Amino acid sequence: MGKRIVGWLVLVPLCALLIVFALANRQFVALNFNPFVAPEVLQQPGYGVPLFLVLYVVLLVGVMLGGIATWFAQGQHRQRERHWRREAQVLNGELEALRKSQRHPSGAPLGEVDDLLELR
Repeated sequence: MGKRIVGWLVLVPLCALLIVFALANRQFVALNFNPFVAPEVLQQPGYGVPLFLVLYVVLLVGVMLGGIATWFAQGQHRQRERHWRREAQVLNGELEALRKSQRHPSGAPLGEVDDLLELR
């Protein structure tokens, strides 16, 4: 519940600021996709796009590139996590097999391993 309240307290003002920013920057800017042609040589000034749209697209591309870079940088951590998760599953399977092979009645004391790990 606390995360939801904090999310609303952060997201609502942020959205309001983005809307105000978009309304304040509605003027059109010229976009040219060829950086090698001098602006005075161009017969057409480029594509007219609202300034806020240009900034939002640049922000979105930056966030996506940052997310992709972070995902690749954390690849080793995810690989280790998968390794240890598989190891834990194998060990849990072995422990269950040992429990079944010993066939303890439900009221019998647990094995030494269970006492140490406090599994039950």
